[in-house]
Amino acid sequence: MSTKDAVRAPFPGHPGAARRVSDLLPTFPWDKLEPYKATALAHPDGLCDFSVGTPVDPVPELIQQALAGSSDTPGYPTVWGPLALREAVADWLRRRVGADIGPQAVLPTIGSKELVAWLPGQLGLGPGDQVAFPRLAYPTYEVGARFCGAEPVAYEEVDELDPARVRLLWLNSPSNPTGRVLTADQLRHAVRWAREHRVLLVSDECYLELGWEAEPVSVLHPEVCGDSHEGLLAVHSLSKRSNLAGYRASFVAGDPVVVRELLEIRKHGGMIVPAPVQAATIAALGDDAHVAVQRARYAARRAALREALEGSGFRIEHSQASLYLWATRDEPCWDTVADLARLGILVAPGDFYGPAGDRFVRVAFTATDERVASAVARLKA
Repeated sequence: MSTKDAVRAPFPGHPGAARRVSDLLPTFPWDKLEPYKATALAHPDGLCDFSVGTPVDPVPELIQQALAGSSDTPGYPTVWGPLALREAVADWLRRRVGADIGPQAVLPTIGSKELVAWLPGQLGLGPGDQVAFPRLAYPTYEVGARFCGAEPVAYEEVDELDPARVRLLWLNSPSNPTGRVLTADQLRHAVRWAREHRVLLVSDECYLELGWEAEPVSVLHPEVCGDSHEGLLAVHSLSKRSNLAGYRASFVAGDPVVVRELLEIRKHGGMIVPAPVQAATIAALGDDAHVAVQRARYAARRAALREALEGSGFRIEHSQASLYLWATRDEPCWDTVADLARLGILVAPGDFYGPAGDRFVRVAFTATDERVASAVARLKA
């Protein structure tokens, strides 16, 4: 290439560049919802937004105090975090999950989404490898595969997968979007399959403390995996249980060999949870009382919305746990989205989570009590 041609070549990332990462990715789904949001905003009583499961309630005071108390930390924190943080995670896993795990097998992350998106690449996956995820699933599992050039594969049952090509197997229980909870038997079967074929199994368990009609079980529980966590990782988040979505507080735990490899990779990338957030995480994981208070709020909102939806012709499937109702009127999901938007109610279309969701909508009960009451009144009217 001549100097003249080099000057005229597009910068990486510009239109016309030979290869842009964005070309490998699906359209960001939430952009498609903007026209329906505009319709809902025009409702005389305002928008009732149940489309995104973002917390709206206050951050508990003890967590705010821990964050503020650690605000004078001018030095660099570490990727692994202090031992006190990893011990707090390990204690919580023993107390709430039933997993006997040491602090050497724990790694804080900058929110669970970044881990989901970058994990396949950080583990060295690429072209020729497959990343498998549930048929109805959080879109970032697919995005993570595409980021590193691996092939994303959706599955209904793990036995249908090609063990010669799958390198990473995602589980998600409780499920986003459906709220489905996998039984201990189903988890055991997935663990056996993954270990037999030397596939790394990663379980996204961010809604584990939000079971309503079923008690979620962790893949790290000894009744599921035995007395070893070999080949297993579990991902947890404080966004929902402690209203810390804005803090980006989460962690991954499991196979100490894999955790150590991730630590080395993430040190090179500077993927560090800020020190005040590390302190807030310790406080949040050490207190169960605020979680019970938040659960009670969500339970009341869930009951009110479920009754109103069912009373207006919806059928609710799964939804045994998590922060969502998986609802259908047996019509195309975008027709449902449009109809509810005219009532000022915004929900997520089911096809955001895969083609199998094209006749469902996901209703997040994370809005305020006042907005939930307003939506209930509109549905009943």
